[in-house]
Amino acid sequence: MQESKELPSRLFLAFAGILLAVGTLMVYSASMSSRSVNAEQIYLEKHAIYLGLALLSGAIASHLPSRLWYRLAPVLYLTSVVLLMAVLVPGLGHRVNGAQRWLRLGPFSLQPSELLKLTIPLIVCRFRFNREGNLNSSRMGPTVTLLLLIGVPLGLVLIEPDLGTAVFLGVVAAIALFLSGWPLKYFILIASLAVPTIAGLITLRPYQLARVQGFIQTWTHPDAAPYQVQQSLTTLGVGGLQGEGLGQGWQKLSFLPEANTDFIFSVIGEELGLLGTIGVIVLWLGFYLSGLKLIKMTHKHTFQSVVATTLLTQLVLQAAMNVAVVTAMLPPKGISHPLISYGGSNLVTSVAAIGIILSLTKDSVVNSDSIREEHPFEFEHPATFGT
Repeated sequence: MQESKELPSRLFLAFAGILLAVGTLMVYSASMSSRSVNAEQIYLEKHAIYLGLALLSGAIASHLPSRLWYRLAPVLYLTSVVLLMAVLVPGLGHRVNGAQRWLRLGPFSLQPSELLKLTIPLIVCRFRFNREGNLNSSRMGPTVTLLLLIGVPLGLVLIEPDLGTAVFLGVVAAIALFLSGWPLKYFILIASLAVPTIAGLITLRPYQLARVQGFIQTWTHPDAAPYQVQQSLTTLGVGGLQGEGLGQGWQKLSFLPEANTDFIFSVIGEELGLLGTIGVIVLWLGFYLSGLKLIKMTHKHTFQSVVATTLLTQLVLQAAMNVAVVTAMLPPKGISHPLISYGGSNLVTSVAAIGIILSLTKDSVVNSDSIREEHPFEFEHPATFGT
């Protein structure tokens, strides 16, 4: 079994490595501006530091035994929640453009909401695959506890405020619940409450409503579309089929906002053309399929397989959402392109997720029997839950 895992594991790492290489190259190119300073060199040096930290975190995560993630889930979850609370404390949290989402660490900053992309799948699956999370009984206690585990950090993210990230994290939690066999009736109930709540929050906040209205205008009155959307589509259109050439794009020179972060995919389109953007999408497709193949070789319906599949899916989903925003298929929202965009928190979290996936798929077949003895409900088939 270990030998048969070698090929998908290598393919998985190869696709991840190529995406990271493309990201480093495009961060350097997209960081060029019309200013006279060497901004691209400064951003590249910082990105290299972030990449080094990311690779270190990924390597450490990949070498940890899979059973350790089950035990660490509560500690990691509580740590992320405490950091989220610290962000909201005056003097500790750093405010940018009206949003208080970062903790300053000298010249660097940490965005605790990024950590939830790791800790929410871990805590949800730990709860689902243990005795307390068994929903066979008619008691509402386990369901309420589970919803609180998800709702508390999402509420803190909303306070920052960051509606888009809160919704994304809610989707990630839903993926983990679905893969672990959470009953459909609970999804229907939560959706019936969540959709009106999100609509209300958008209506109450003018800037959120303006984003939705701008998204509609993009398709009905393109001239009235938001500036960043107009520039993003223009940047993609300028590239044509083969692009202007690496480093030769003009839109990044102070025309395209957030060129090296949220809209780096537009720069790829301008400089490498349609072939370049399709190439990135093909890389993500190969990354996802090779990851699924690797996970498929573990025992199905286990803590390891569900967490690994959730982490893999959320990485690809975030990349797809970034592409959708850049191409005006979704309302404008600050969402980075994992493994490619500039930014320390997202890069470290994304590579750490890859390391956790490798850890969970590395020895789960060998050690599953011993873990089952320690946690008898951990590997129970999720279809039995809630029936």
